[in-house]
Amino acid sequence: MSPSQSRLFTPILIGGCMILLINFAMRASFGVFQIPVAETFGWPRAEFSLAIAIQNLAWGFGQPLFGALGERWGDRWAIILGAFLYALGLLMTAVATTPEAMQLWEVAVGFGIAGTGFGVVLAVIGRASSDENRSLALGIATAAGSAGQVVGAPLAQGLLAVLPWQQVFMVFAALVLTVLLFLPMLGNTKPAPKHELEESMGSVLKRAMVDPSFLMIFAGFFSCGYQLAFITAHFPAMITEMCGPISPDSGLAALGIGTTSALGAASLALIGIANIGGSIMAGWLGKKYSRKYLLAGIYTLRTIIAAWFILTPITPTTVVVFSLGMGALWLATVPLTSGLVAYIYGLRYMGTLYGFVFLSHQLGSFLGVWLGGWLYDVYGDYTVVWWVGVGVGAFSALIHLPVREAPAGLARSPAPAQ
Repeated sequence: MSPSQSRLFTPILIGGCMILLINFAMRASFGVFQIPVAETFGWPRAEFSLAIAIQNLAWGFGQPLFGALGERWGDRWAIILGAFLYALGLLMTAVATTPEAMQLWEVAVGFGIAGTGFGVVLAVIGRASSDENRSLALGIATAAGSAGQVVGAPLAQGLLAVLPWQQVFMVFAALVLTVLLFLPMLGNTKPAPKHELEESMGSVLKRAMVDPSFLMIFAGFFSCGYQLAFITAHFPAMITEMCGPISPDSGLAALGIGTTSALGAASLALIGIANIGGSIMAGWLGKKYSRKYLLAGIYTLRTIIAAWFILTPITPTTVVVFSLGMGALWLATVPLTSGLVAYIYGLRYMGTLYGFVFLSHQLGSFLGVWLGGWLYDVYGDYTVVWWVGVGVGAFSALIHLPVREAPAGLARSPAPAQ
């Protein structure tokens, strides 16, 4: 083990955290644009929802591609390409004037998110970490994504107060390119020789695709994507329209949150704040306990809190409680799922294999965002689509239980305590 691997906080971890923070700050803010875009063009809610859904789908399909690109040509090239695609997609979204054009350019945004997001960056951090520190390092990196969510939505809301939404997208395009400043911190990781990759990647993929445990992990990550993407894309609008009024004498009003639209943006920040601790805690627990049981527990708690929220009158208080509760569980699945994939199949192709698992997450994201807009237009609110999310959360809690949490035949880290 190298001295750098034996340390938890390394330049690679810090640089990776900054890239994820910037990535998620932009991505998590899209829900704030739902109402401004609809009002500008007079579109039904489903049109911009479909654009975000396509973004999530492109992110999902792009993740294994960028993971393989990083493993074959180097992680830096994957991140550089992702950053430029991300910025280009944001710029072209800003000048789009038809639903079709906006939806088309969200493909570039989605691929850009894939190139600068979890699949590539977590693989870099995972390979650079010691067996002892890996789970916690992945949790810290995931928490950095949540920190981006803390600043992203309020930043978008603040910019929208002084700029048209088109110019806000242009500002975000410039901010995305700042991820390039942190590339030197990732070191000079070099891919394995081409002949080695061709000899072993195919066999690893084949092993995974016929492994029931891999397929269960794949299916279980679907509901995570559904719930997170729906909330990111629709929760601000849902709170704006369905939440009771904020009292002028309340603590929220004292903090400057005097309208339900401001509360909707702040709720995403609250989720991000709570998840900083939740992701780090999940990474720490993943060092000590079975990851599959931790994942089942997280999905169970998500199901309970989501059902409670929709069954009670939506008030500013319940919004805050839900945001904090769901936030603690928000991305806690990511270090556990990525760590589970790395443990079963090894580190060498972690980016590619996690990318395929993440595709399921993004298929759920696509359905959650698009179905949210479509069912809103049909029923006039978000109640029905919310209950669908409760159901898929319960499914994920159950499907993780039969996963065989054991090595599949490659060199890998020691097993967690069962």
